[in-house]
Amino acid sequence: MLMYFIAINFIAYVTMGNDKKKARTKKYRTSEKTLWLLALLGGAPGSWVAMQTYRHKTKHAAFKYGMPVVALIDIVLLAMTGGMVF
Repeated sequence: MLMYFIAINFIAYVTMGNDKKKARTKKYRTSEKTLWLLALLGGAPGSWVAMQTYRHKTKHAAFKYGMPVVALIDIVLLAMTGGMVF
């Protein structure tokens, strides 16, 4: 299941980066619901790294404080289960 964790985080990272690109060019955006869904499916660490890399959603309190908490939970669950949680 480690491969799932890697894949979902890659997808979350790319999705967050693409949303930032769309925001800059004023194009159709990825919904916040989709960004949160990816995070809750295990992609919060990737989303959080993308937030820092692209400086995206960092002023939104729900993302600024919520994403690191969900990321920590994802990492702890992964560590506790030896990669078998997702």
